[in-house]
Parts: sequence; C-alpha cells; structure tokens
Amino acid sequence: MAADLTPAAGPAFPHVMEAVPFPRFYAAHRAAVYRFLVAAVGAQGAEDCFQETFLAALRGYPRLRDHRNLRGWILTIAARKVVDHHRRRSRLHRQMEAEERTARARLAAGAPPAELADEALWARVRALPPRQRTALTLRVVGDLSYAAIAAATGTSSAAARQNVHLALRRLRQEIGE
Repeated sequence: MAADLTPAAGPAFPHVMEAVPFPRFYAAHRAAVYRFLVAAVGAQGAEDCFQETFLAALRGYPRLRDHRNLRGWILTIAARKVVDHHRRRSRLHRQMEAEERTARARLAAGAPPAELADEALWARVRALPPRQRTALTLRVVGDLSYAAIAAATGTSSAAARQNVHLALRRLRQEIGE
C-alpha cells in the first residue's frame, strides 16, 4: 500500500510540489487519515473531517518547505479538524439544550410551542392574497429588495413595496400586535 514518495533529485530542501505531487501524497495517506478520523469522530463525522483535512492540506501544500514527515503533517491537520468537529458539536448541543429549556418554559407558562406558533403564522401568510403573499415571502424569506421583487412579480417597485406593506399590516391586525 505504501506509495513511492521518494523526492526528486535536487537541493537539500526542494519545494514539496517538485518533490511529491499532491495526487501521490493523497493516495499514500488517505487510508491512514480516514482510519484515524473514524476512530476519533465516528463514521459520520469522519466524512466531513476527511474532506476538510485534505482541503486544508491542498491549500497549504504549495507552501510546505519540508517534505520529510508528510504523514505527521497530514495527521496533525486531521487532529485539528477533529478538535473543530468536537467544538461544533458542543456548540450545537448547548444551543439545542437552550432551545429545549425555552420550549419547556413556554409550555409551563401555557404558551404553545414555538413550532406551532410559527405554523400558525405561516398558515396566515398562506391565506394572504396571492400578490401580497408572494411579495412578503420574497422580501422576508428571500431577503430581496423591492426592485428584485418587482422584477420577479412583473410589477413596479412601488407596487412591490405596497404589497409587502399591506401583507404586514393584515398579519399584524390578525395577530393583534
């Protein structure tokens, strides 16, 4: 399985791209990196970490000065991607816990879950007249300018602005805000 990674003849520290082309480097180390990542983050997380590792390696490879320990270099990058992976998961876990606490507090206070409140709001949006519904959705969900809404709906910017205004006014009246 070991690929020939003998550097080309040249100065004592030739540029790595001259010494070992990246495709050969990748072929020689991909299995070891993948095994390491599966052991560190599991099969699901390994896929993303593997891609991130070799993208980072590809970016840094042209600047690499010493090619004597490429395996150590790529495994160091992989280890850093593992740390990043665990940090992301930790942040996501804390965020989900906070959202769960908020949902429990809403239920304890007698308020409907946020998902139901959102669904009720979107049901009201779907009940708007077609032009108002389209303009509001393009503005809020699509984050489009009034000129872009006008182009998408075949109206003027003033008409797009008016449709969004009327839709918001109607929703505010229905919700009671």
